[in-house]
Amino acid sequence: MNAKRRILVTAALPYANGSIHLGHMLEYIQTDIWTRFQRARGHEVWFAWADDAHGTPIMLHAEKQGKKPEDLIGEMHAEHERDFLDFGLSHDNFSSTHSQANKTMVERIWQGLKDSGAVHSRTIERFFDPQREMFLPDRFIRGQCPKCGAADQYGDSCEVCGATYEPTELVEPRSMVSGATPVMKKTDHWFVSLETFRHSLADWVRSGALQEEVANKLQEWFGERLRDWDVTRDAPYFGFRIPGESDKYFYVWLDAPVGYLGSFSEICAREGMDLEEWLAPGTDTEMHHFIGKDIIYFHCLFWPAMLEGAGIRRPTGVYAHGFLTVNGAKMSKSRGTFIKARTWLDELHPDYLRYYFAAKLGPGLADIDLNLEDFRARVNADMVGKLINIASRSAGFIHKFGAGRLADQLPDPALYQRFTAAHETIAADFEQRNFQAAVRRIMALADEANRYIDEHKPWLMAREDGRADEVLAVCTQGINLFRVMMTWLAPVIPATARAAESFLNVSLADFDSIHQPLLGHRIEKFKPLLTRVETDQVERILTASRANLESEDDVSEDPEEQLGLAPEIAFPAFAAVDLRVARISAAEEVAGADKLLRLELDLGGPTRQVFAGIRGHYDPADLVGRLTVMVANLAPRKMRFGVSEGMVLAASGEDDKPWLLSPDSGAKPGMKIN
Repeated sequence: MNAKRRILVTAALPYANGSIHLGHMLEYIQTDIWTRFQRARGHEVWFAWADDAHGTPIMLHAEKQGKKPEDLIGEMHAEHERDFLDFGLSHDNFSSTHSQANKTMVERIWQGLKDSGAVHSRTIERFFDPQREMFLPDRFIRGQCPKCGAADQYGDSCEVCGATYEPTELVEPRSMVSGATPVMKKTDHWFVSLETFRHSLADWVRSGALQEEVANKLQEWFGERLRDWDVTRDAPYFGFRIPGESDKYFYVWLDAPVGYLGSFSEICAREGMDLEEWLAPGTDTEMHHFIGKDIIYFHCLFWPAMLEGAGIRRPTGVYAHGFLTVNGAKMSKSRGTFIKARTWLDELHPDYLRYYFAAKLGPGLADIDLNLEDFRARVNADMVGKLINIASRSAGFIHKFGAGRLADQLPDPALYQRFTAAHETIAADFEQRNFQAAVRRIMALADEANRYIDEHKPWLMAREDGRADEVLAVCTQGINLFRVMMTWLAPVIPATARAAESFLNVSLADFDSIHQPLLGHRIEKFKPLLTRVETDQVERILTASRANLESEDDVSEDPEEQLGLAPEIAFPAFAAVDLRVARISAAEEVAGADKLLRLELDLGGPTRQVFAGIRGHYDPADLVGRLTVMVANLAPRKMRFGVSEGMVLAASGEDDKPWLLSPDSGAKPGMKIN
């Protein structure tokens, strides 16, 4: 056992603008399992986080509902807290970034950045909505990507090619608030110079605090000057006003990660702990962040720069995970696979999902798929058919032949030793967040425990005179093996572990208690700890999720608005687009790009190279020889992977899967589409 550690753990903050869904729960369950494991090892652990409660989306959502933003975030905070508690999350404090504690910490860090010389102001031009008379956040502007030409992309990044850029670079931008064409307007903003921290950031990225694949990705951004970070937003805005300013507010991404420390400062005040002891550089305390892979830039460049500027220690570790898909595709409201946490809890035990996620989660950034049929089969086989079955097969005989008291000796101590010999390996799996490896080892041992009981067949021995002691011994062995595995799995399935504690009359909170078996110990009568997941329960979740879509207040009754139609264009603008039939002569994946395939397109003689965001949806080999439609007169775009000389046309539905457009049979490469 290592020396006692002092650990602060955080999860990324949920946005206080909507309900918690299973995509959120993937991260929060991952965080909670690691937190519970560390506590079970005897370490001092504090799990602190908060609602992300600021920003234009919350301001506009509250306005739409006729509420004050403070009332909206208060309602969402209560709803989030209920969901988290019912899913068994063991956080020590769930606060809000709108709290006074967070405001104090934000202003402290801001002053530290100014004192370090990393802050400057300058006049810039930003998009302004002339109808709503407000500056537009990047995510409230859409237009054509300036890098690859993809349509309907956000104002700060392209989901097709992965490029980041300034909103002013968008082609044909439009406001997502009013639909108006935004105009450029000057404003004074504050900036943080990340370049000030270049060398220390580069050292920290390679310090072991990050997963290797994350460190490698970040290394690409050090190839050029780190961009200054605009941390100002103009009124109207819901957030903290910048000290000394009348109409300028901190950008939500400045105060959001500070929410970790704001929340923890509330714990310190409540528990009488010294906050500064935890925040000082060089302290022996630890700080670990669990995040999604989509917010790596903020947590691994902006956040450590902010901390350094304020003289606060940097994170010990930042651990990114992949996205959640359901049934192999992005969560979809129309298919009922955009599942809210409460919808799940209304039908199924929270430990089912916790176990399934653990069985899938490794230490890397791979996406996790919740295949609902596989989920049902695995939970029924592993949790009910293997683990719980060991206790249910043994407990009755303990009461029948031992009056509820276990035997004084194990009949097979060597088998027990084989189980406990795996203890440190399983502990290392949990420590390294390789939960899938830990679950795999535990379930292999569950198979061995069930084989032991099957071989000895206590139900048959119980029918024979004079074999009561043998039956009691075999079932004592089974109960002890069950207790070992439940101790290991207690961080994963805490509600089931609590029920098992009541049955076993023993605490499972100490991860290292398993080295001493339970002998001569009284247990309670067995009650089913879990039941099988039935098909109709899963179907009710999908049905309820589809019903949630129909009742969402952001679903318009206007069919054109439901389709998300772009603003009208005049015919000459459309006529200028040269659409041609093309044959795909070659297709291959692009190294270093998650979504791109490189296509060579034959136009009946000339060939073009195009990068298309369809990777993962088409096998490149299946595309070769296929006819498709391309925009042939799109200006070439230089990308990190090469020059894209056009665009192939594709459609997408609720699941966001791209469907390449193809002409009718008989079409020839190079034909113009009229």
